[in-house]
Order: sequence, then structure tokens, then C-alpha cells
Amino acid sequence: MTQSIQQINRLIVKRSVKDFCFISAGVVMAAIGLKAFLLPNDILDGGAMGVSLLIHLLTDVRLSILIVLVNLPFMFLGARQFSKTFAIKSSMAILLLAVLVYFVQFPPVTTDRLLIAVFGGFFLGAGIGLTIRGGAVIDGTEVLALTIGKRSSLTVGDFIAIFNVLLFGVAVALVDVETAMYSMLTYLAASKTVDFILNGIEEYIGIMVVSDEYTELKEAISLKMGRGVTVFKSNSAFDTNKHVLADREILYCVVTRLEVTRVMLEIDKIDPKAFVIQQAIKDTKGGMIKKRAMQ
Repeated sequence: MTQSIQQINRLIVKRSVKDFCFISAGVVMAAIGLKAFLLPNDILDGGAMGVSLLIHLLTDVRLSILIVLVNLPFMFLGARQFSKTFAIKSSMAILLLAVLVYFVQFPPVTTDRLLIAVFGGFFLGAGIGLTIRGGAVIDGTEVLALTIGKRSSLTVGDFIAIFNVLLFGVAVALVDVETAMYSMLTYLAASKTVDFILNGIEEYIGIMVVSDEYTELKEAISLKMGRGVTVFKSNSAFDTNKHVLADREILYCVVTRLEVTRVMLEIDKIDPKAFVIQQAIKDTKGGMIKKRAMQ
């Protein structure tokens, strides 16, 4: 049933408030990572933020200015490739980050460069991840990566890896090897934190089951585990001995990675010879699925 205009407006407002909270929290976390850890100790990160930090280290131009200038081309690209709303939200997030970096002072937490690299990457990665949760970016590298990925055989991950290898190579040549190595550690900590913020510890897994015991399996997953099961009708085919198989139902369910073992146990109890396919799922909406904490 289609919702009323009032209900739709309420959903839009709720989503906007949620996005604002994510973006605000993300910007604050990123500012802490920069001002309390990376900036006072001349350690870099990957992506556009790493470029800004490298230029600041070599020229002493204010980081707040560089954050805006380096990301500005990516915002124009984002407006063309994605949407003006995305570009506006991202631009506001970047401007807010620049303002915090310029005006707010965070006392340095430690002088241990290993702790600085790990926790600086953690705070910066948390900031980037939370901002993405709010539908914006504070590092424009992914916008460029997505754009290039549409026009070439490179994946987003491939492009970002190549970009950062070149960036850290420049850091080795223009700064020193030790700074580049700590910067790589910062980037790894940041990227893992981003993955955790976006995907959570409980990654979703899609499980497809082909079995003659589909009725019993369907009841086990839906009744015992309380998870939804989608049923696909399958036409007859041939087995390895070229015998015609009867029509059957194929089951499909989505569970968290922590629940996969239990599903596989239920399948093995009923039909150890069942054909099972597992695949990673980025995200889900609705259905009888265990929700993540941030959904």
C-alpha cells in the first residue's frame, strides 16, 4: 500500500536528520584524527586526504585550505556522475571539516608514532565511514575511482590501491621512508575502520540451497531460525549421469556470517548432499533478517 504524502515527508525528514547526525559525527571524528594524531606528527594517510597532508608537509600551506582545494574537483565530478544532492552534502561536510581543522585545537595525545599511525587511522577511518553512512564523502578519491571504474576494467579497489601506491611512492621520494611506512599503516587502519563502519562485524551472506528435501529445509530455516526464505521454481535438468531431474524448488535466504554455521548444520542434518552456494551481500533492507546496530 502506497504511503501518504505526510508519511513520505516524515520519512524524508527522519532520513535527513539521521544523515546529518552521521555526517556531523564523521566530521568530528576525522578532525580528531587529523589534529590530535596525524597533523602534529607529520604522518600521512591515503587518498585525497593523504594528498592534502603531503602538500601541507612540503609547502606549509594550511591543511584546512588544502582539504577544500584538493577535494573540489571531485565534488564537481560527483555532481555530474551521481547527483547534486550528493555533491552538496559532501561539499558541506568537507567545508565543516576544514573549519574544525582551522579553528579547533586538539592537544596531541601521544608521541609514539606507532600509536599515532594506528589511532590516527582509526579516527580518520571512522570519520570517513560515518560520513559515507550519511550519504556524503570527505575524501573524494572514491568518487574518482567509481567514475574511472565505469569507463575501464579497473575496479574501485584496484584504482584506490594504485592511487595510494603512487602517493606513498612520492612520499618516499620527497619525505622519507619511515614517514611513508607509518603512513601506510595509518591507511590500513583507516581502511579497515571504514569497512567495519560500513559493513559491521556481521557481514550478510546469501545462501542458495538446491535439494530434494526443500520442504523440510524451508521449515528448518524459517521456523527454527526465524529467518525468511525465498523460494524459486526450478525447471528440470540433467544430473551427472544425464538422468532427467524432476522440477524442484530452490531456497534462498540471507543471514549474518555468524549465523552461517547454524544454517549449514541444519542443511547437513536434513540433506548432507545438498548443493549450497554462498555469496557476500553488501547490505539488506526489510525481511526477516537480523539487523546491524547502525541500521
